[in-house]
Amino acid sequence: MQTTAIIVIFGLVLVASLVVAPRRATVEGFFGGASVAGRAPTLWVLVLSQVTTWIFARSLMNSAILGYFYGIWGVLAYAAYYGSFLTGGFIVGRLRRAGAGSVQDWLRGRFGGTGTTLYNIVVALRLLSEVFANLLVVGLIFAAALPGVGMGREASILLVAGLGLAYSAWGGLSAALRTDVVQMLVFLVVFGVAFVALVTAPGFDFGAVLTSEGTSGAWTGQVLLLVALLQVFSYPAHDPVMMDRGFIADEKTTRASFLHAFWISFLCIVGFGFFGIEAALQGAEYEGELLGTWAGMFPAWVYVALLLSLLVSALSTLDSALASAARLMVDELGLAPRTLGGGRVAMVGFMVAGAALTLWGNQSLFDAVAVSGTASLFLTPVLLAGLVMGQRVPVWAYSVSFVAAMAGAVAYFARSTVFAPTPLAEWHKYEQLLAICAVVLVVGCATVFASARRAG
Repeated sequence: MQTTAIIVIFGLVLVASLVVAPRRATVEGFFGGASVAGRAPTLWVLVLSQVTTWIFARSLMNSAILGYFYGIWGVLAYAAYYGSFLTGGFIVGRLRRAGAGSVQDWLRGRFGGTGTTLYNIVVALRLLSEVFANLLVVGLIFAAALPGVGMGREASILLVAGLGLAYSAWGGLSAALRTDVVQMLVFLVVFGVAFVALVTAPGFDFGAVLTSEGTSGAWTGQVLLLVALLQVFSYPAHDPVMMDRGFIADEKTTRASFLHAFWISFLCIVGFGFFGIEAALQGAEYEGELLGTWAGMFPAWVYVALLLSLLVSALSTLDSALASAARLMVDELGLAPRTLGGGRVAMVGFMVAGAALTLWGNQSLFDAVAVSGTASLFLTPVLLAGLVMGQRVPVWAYSVSFVAAMAGAVAYFARSTVFAPTPLAEWHKYEQLLAICAVVLVVGCATVFASARRAG
């Protein structure tokens, strides 16, 4: 019965997404998000699109898992990444005042082809991880919902990938904006019902939740909060989904959309984290990324609502990631003609690559955020010196900062080998991540600020 309800309701969301996608596609709408009449999105279309593309399935699961292990500190650590709407809005405002039409546009003017090439490498990896991670959650959900079906995980991944690609490739960014509104409204209703059921359940204690240290203690959650605070300035700048939405409406609308997106997404992430904290407080065993845990904790309809929240958020992120992938491949890299066909080929390529990585068997969720956030740290000193302080940074310093950040990302990904001969091998992986981020920032800032003053 649960499985049937999940499949039927999610199927209806897919159908609704196909129905609201634009019937006619234009090149400007596909890459720039304009309607068929050429109008930019309104404030609340932009807000709901921003929120639903950032409250993706991986984030919801990460928040709940970190809440289970590290209590409220784990949830706050992940929620801190949503401060990216504030720092991202600040960065977009500065870029627009500088006359830039994108992050690449500004980097091209400062660092030429080297600036955009290095940045686009990180952006491409970010988009690929978005497709991969959201399809991964889809697979986890259907593996839990269809335990007796041998290929249920693989079939669900391929089906959602195919249907998501279908309406995304039809309308590009304009389709993503329109379907985001429907998907976000569905998410808010479904998740809102589940959250009310949680906080009104007998025995639920807000005080216990807000002081919980999880099953593994608060310290690691506090370490992660420090990591998030180090990464939160550069994190939005390497996210093309957020940055693309910073240049498709007027400045006043854009500025307001970032502010509203911040508080809505922050509350949603913290609220979802409560489900992980409550599982720890009830002494439930961790099982299957918490999906199996919740199945035994909550009434069937609450469990269904949680899974539907995850599925809808996964779908809403996939279309936006594909739209940004098309713009990256066509507008920034020039690897395909600026036509509907060129954009659609780019989308197919990213979806196939992401699905292949998912089917390959990698199950890591937070590590993708950690690696991506570490790689983005090269932008922190560059943006502070060049965009905020108006200084000139030489290309070689920009390149050194990039190499340091990428080395840090690789070091975290391969930490079991890199740290094996050192005392750091005994540290928790998130303590290792904090140390890596600190070193990356020290190297990048020392190089960039010292050279920027000389270049003055």
